[in-house]
Amino acid sequence: MNTTSLVLKQDRRGRVRTPAARREELLAEFARSGLSGARFAAMVGVHYQTFMGWVHQQRQGTEPRLSPAADRPRFAEAVVAAPSPRHPVIIELAAGVKLELHHAGQVPLACELLKALAGPC
Repeated sequence: MNTTSLVLKQDRRGRVRTPAARREELLAEFARSGLSGARFAAMVGVHYQTFMGWVHQQRQGTEPRLSPAADRPRFAEAVVAAPSPRHPVIIELAAGVKLELHHAGQVPLACELLKALAGPC
């Protein structure tokens, strides 16, 4: 069996190093996500204290930002034609997640999923 291993760069103390470009991507995604720092850090596999250190450094080096509530996505009700295999309804969520609905019967399931995702874990 052929397995591929991923080698992560580590410092002398064995801590995994995250490249600056990746940190910037994660911070941008966090700003769009509307999640708490703890929840986002757990989702992307970064220690909470490390992640909040990045957030703190970013905020000190930039202009004052809007309140966290202002950064959160806003939702609006949309009325669309029933989805079909040729014309699906596509819902894009944070972290690059896409939901494609190809049949009208999938709409109630998608609504339940979105409600569950909006609630606490």
